[in-house]
Amino acid sequence: MVNVGVVGLGLYVPENKMTAKEISEATNGIWSEDAIINKLGIVEKTIPGDDDGTQEMGVRAALEALKDANMKPEELDVIICMGEEWKEYPLTTSALYIQEKIGAINAWGIDIQNRCCTTVSAIKMAKDMIVADEDINTIMVVGGYRNGDFVDYKDPNMSMMFNLSAGGGAIILKKNANKNLVLGSHIKANGDFSRDAGVEIGGIINPFNKDNVEEGYKSLRLMNAKHMKDGLNAISMPNWFECIDKSLEKSGLKREDIDYLAVLHFKKSMHDYMLKELGLNEDQAIYLSDYGHMGQVDQILSLKLALEAGKVKDGSVVLMIAAGIGYVWSANVVKWGEC
Repeated sequence: MVNVGVVGLGLYVPENKMTAKEISEATNGIWSEDAIINKLGIVEKTIPGDDDGTQEMGVRAALEALKDANMKPEELDVIICMGEEWKEYPLTTSALYIQEKIGAINAWGIDIQNRCCTTVSAIKMAKDMIVADEDINTIMVVGGYRNGDFVDYKDPNMSMMFNLSAGGGAIILKKNANKNLVLGSHIKANGDFSRDAGVEIGGIINPFNKDNVEEGYKSLRLMNAKHMKDGLNAISMPNWFECIDKSLEKSGLKREDIDYLAVLHFKKSMHDYMLKELGLNEDQAIYLSDYGHMGQVDQILSLKLALEAGKVKDGSVVLMIAAGIGYVWSANVVKWGEC
């Protein structure tokens, strides 16, 4: 029976930071430094430098993943780019840019997008492709993220996105790796929220004009804030726990088998609630208060930090979870170590 395992991880973290104090100042004091730290859970977050383009951060993470896997780029069969659509040049294919830059001459590439769920979704897709296609042995899931560029800190509805940061991540999956096995995954979506949040200006419906360019580049908004908040309050956690339980069930596991939770950054109260509901303690996750929310890179960041800290070791059951605007929830399970 074919197995699929993780053989390499790569991460790129920009040097530049924005502190809680600076975020508070950007809100004109509407949010205090203390509230940003203790309520939103942001001590500081990464922000992009001049050379930290979305695609370029993906390239840097990809090279790190290849090094971690002790693998040549020519060994890659497919590159799935999970990086965001906000990038150096619109309508360019990020997977192909990364393919060329890292020298993966034998790989074809495709961009996919599921917002902050993209990495978890892409890992499922990559595993399914490897199992189904005898010609595909190795896939890299890779991308960059810097959607924080669009945040207007003076918008009172946008506090849930003050944590948006920047970075790049990569994960390499290989057929019959016999280690770090990708097990069950589950994804759930509700398109009723598909246009409740997004960049409001610069698309077909509200194109750029001479009067709205500056506003447009800060127009990531909750376009239907009440509908989104009221609706998600009712269904978000049940849907997320459904994904968690079904991914565990597909893996032949239960909640009590979880050793580490690789979870995206969100406010601390929700992080603590998630741990409590899953029967986990604070040492079984890493709260990304010094990084912010790198979108779909968070799970790779969390896993890499956990490995470095010794929180994940041979035999550990890792649960990766994500949620993305649109709205979508996801979870997958990785059994770390030799099998």
